[in-house]
Amino acid sequence: MSQSTTRRRRVPQSGPARILVVDDLEASRYITASWLRRSGHDVTEAITGGEALTVLGEREFDLVMLDVHLPDMSGFEVCEIIKADPETAVMPVIHVSATYVEPEDKTVGLTRGADAYLTEPVDPGELLATVEAALRYYRARMLAEDLADRLTRLTRATLAINSAATVDALTSAAALGAADVLDSAAVVALVSSAQEVRIGATGEAGDVDLRTERVDVVEAVVTATLGRDEGVAVTRVDDPPWHPGVPAAVVVARTKAGRPPVCVAIDADAVTSDEDRNLLVQLGQATAVAADGLRALTEEHLLALTLQRSLLPRDLPEQPGLPMVARYVPASANAEIGGDFYEVLALDGRVLIAIGDVCGHSIEAATVMGEVRHALRAYALDTDDLPTILTKLDRMLQRYHRRGGLTTLCLLLVDQAEGVVDVANAGHVPPLVADGDGTRFLDVAGPLLGLGLDHPAATRFPLPTGTLVVLTTDGLVERYDSDLDQGMESLRAAVSSTDEPSALCDRLLAEFGGEKRDDIALLAFRRT
Repeated sequence: MSQSTTRRRRVPQSGPARILVVDDLEASRYITASWLRRSGHDVTEAITGGEALTVLGEREFDLVMLDVHLPDMSGFEVCEIIKADPETAVMPVIHVSATYVEPEDKTVGLTRGADAYLTEPVDPGELLATVEAALRYYRARMLAEDLADRLTRLTRATLAINSAATVDALTSAAALGAADVLDSAAVVALVSSAQEVRIGATGEAGDVDLRTERVDVVEAVVTATLGRDEGVAVTRVDDPPWHPGVPAAVVVARTKAGRPPVCVAIDADAVTSDEDRNLLVQLGQATAVAADGLRALTEEHLLALTLQRSLLPRDLPEQPGLPMVARYVPASANAEIGGDFYEVLALDGRVLIAIGDVCGHSIEAATVMGEVRHALRAYALDTDDLPTILTKLDRMLQRYHRRGGLTTLCLLLVDQAEGVVDVANAGHVPPLVADGDGTRFLDVAGPLLGLGLDHPAATRFPLPTGTLVVLTTDGLVERYDSDLDQGMESLRAAVSSTDEPSALCDRLLAEFGGEKRDDIALLAFRRT
């Protein structure tokens, strides 16, 4: 695995430090540097303030020993510049002065940013003790800041992981999160089926390369680490099958025994402490929990979709002189199921056509949709008066579904012999009619079902030979960035009387469907 992120600065918590000694007097510089080197520190020397600032811009240091009197600028000025730079602001600066006379000099030095002030001649023990005290505070602060930064990154990664709505999005979020939190290239493997695993590997440009492999790629690692048990464990894999020859630290997580596992792998060298290990474990656990939630959501969506499809007509009745087609398209896979439906019934020489939408998105909405559709079929056997049918459906919803039964419904009763169609609408998108006079929505309106309001009489319209009628639910025309009227106008402009119904439905779904949050029911018929 190659490095894909910019490595954050890590400060050793003990041992030698990288120290810059700045002094224009060679003897003083030599003495200070010698004492520090004898204590094991890595020392770099500079003569002027400008040289010191240049070196600081090129290399990382843990501490600066800074003479107050330099040939080009004062040590106070150099210290202020160091403290003003976010990259070096917390790095300790110790002033050393051979000409300190007044207490105010020391006060000025400390006030302008120095962490300590020593006056020559300096006792070696005092100098080294001051250096160790400054380093101790610096390292503790850097450790706290690094931990806070990593926890912030972990929180950001966890939010991205839990927000993922697809397997690919989850795989990418987990890989990018691991790379960001642990400063390493990362590989994430999600077992998506009994035979396949989805793998995401971070790249040099901060992207994620996604691919599908056989489950054998991770099976040996999972078996050796967790078997089929639940839990989370970290292991080292010297020759990982997803990237042979590059040792990896791998966390394997599973929320319950027997469920598909999750693997998150980073470069083995990136795990150098218990803190690194704990962060990797938390990423693995978050990814496993999110993967389970995503699977549950997908299973619920498929269950609701199966239920809804089972409640829709399997076939449309063949009616001579009235060819028709219908389409149903569920919402995008990460959205909840809706309650859109349609129905076509042959009634003694006339045809009752209905299209509706139960408000809400859930299995309950799909269930209510089934009840409305079956009740409609029953009521239509007793009467062909459309307002009466709507009133009976309204009462049924008020009685059995007071909290979740609001429904829009449009009913059309087509009389081919008379060449007319009666229309009654209950809050639904009105029928779109295309004939020799153009394309228009019929002017029919009425209250939603489930409110207990009176429904107006049906309106009769002529239905000349060749007339094309399109019925749809609002999922086809509603947009979250525009109002419904704009969507309806766009639909009207896209339909003409010469369109063939089947091809028209396919084209409308392609043009207006897209990545929908709502499902779509669409029905078109022509009087021939």
